[in-house]
Amino acid sequence: MFSAILSDMVLKFTAAAVASLLATAILAGCTPNFRKGLSDTVCGLDVKIISYHVKRHYKLIEELVSRLYAKNPVYEPDKQKRMAKINSIFNRGGVVYPQVENLLSYQLLTQAFSETPLVHDRVFLLGLGLKKGIDEGYATGGSVFLTGCQIDSGRLQRLYSNMVQANWRLKTYTDKNGRLLFITNEAGENGYINMGFEVIMTRMLTRIEDDIYLRSGLEKNLAFRLSTIFVSVI
Repeated sequence: MFSAILSDMVLKFTAAAVASLLATAILAGCTPNFRKGLSDTVCGLDVKIISYHVKRHYKLIEELVSRLYAKNPVYEPDKQKRMAKINSIFNRGGVVYPQVENLLSYQLLTQAFSETPLVHDRVFLLGLGLKKGIDEGYATGGSVFLTGCQIDSGRLQRLYSNMVQANWRLKTYTDKNGRLLFITNEAGENGYINMGFEVIMTRMLTRIEDDIYLRSGLEKNLAFRLSTIFVSVI
């Protein structure tokens, strides 16, 4: 009799403990602390995929910015200052250009290709604009992230449109003297065209496209309007 009562008490206590743990996890969302032990049971597969994509976007943008500085040293000849600017873009250092720090992604991207940008360094403007675009599109500032349905598919579509526009302008926009603003896919001494920049942008676009499909179920042809200008993501 006593054994049966004890077993019943243990079962009730265990059930209550599990319920409390899950409730705490849900309230906290898929934060780093909970991802370690509870991600498999609390966070959906779509969350893991999208979170991975955001991390990859950051890596690719950093690679793109590094390559652009190497190909376009006119925007920042000093290698140490380049690294300081890259760190600033990814919040690993201090503010470099206070006058553009609070601009939204579409405003930064517009400045990167403007005839008279607010700052001379177009590479920095482009890099910060792309990084902020990812933050705005995926709402990375939120502390609770349990399902991909929390991401606004409209934001991802506008982010995709801006990425397409940036990719096109990188290869085509020139200054008043007809010189390309950014040297990217130029031919090397062997005659082969360097497609590294194209590959980076294509990878980011493909991941955003997949996330749009994952979020809203749109067909892969992305049947929505692509703008010819940079638009506000948020």
